[in-house]
Amino acid sequence: MNFDFSVLVSNPLINVGVVSWAIAQILKTIIHMIKHHEFKKERLAGAGGMPSSHSALVCSVLLMSYLEYGFSSPIFAMAVILAMIVMYDATGVRWAAGLHAKAINDIVDYLGDESKHNKKILNDMIPELNESLGHRVIEVICGALLGFTVSLVQYFCF
Repeated sequence: MNFDFSVLVSNPLINVGVVSWAIAQILKTIIHMIKHHEFKKERLAGAGGMPSSHSALVCSVLLMSYLEYGFSSPIFAMAVILAMIVMYDATGVRWAAGLHAKAINDIVDYLGDESKHNKKILNDMIPELNESLGHRVIEVICGALLGFTVSLVQYFCF
């Protein structure tokens, strides 16, 4: 049985989503390198930061579904709803979770400063939490614009 690998690249919605996500993650890594003068490979797949790769992905699929299937299609309707949920979550729930992670990390650091013994116990019990989970509104907007741009390029140029 032979697998036809062309199936993997035959769906324009999947293609545009994956390309948008990858470009956003690469841009996020480059922006982090410029801003902090360090390369962090975690930025290539991590959440949070500029631009929002989640927003880029869902907005590219949203626009491509409109261009391919039209405003009245159920695929476009689902893409709109999914994009709204993802972008709301990025600026709301995940942003708040990042703020909570920062507060917990600060508390652990403060308590750990009391003694080396406390620091070891706390570090064993509570590993440092990821503070970069959500997005500011501008990061979501930039991700959305990136997704729209990738869709337009793919639709009109390829």
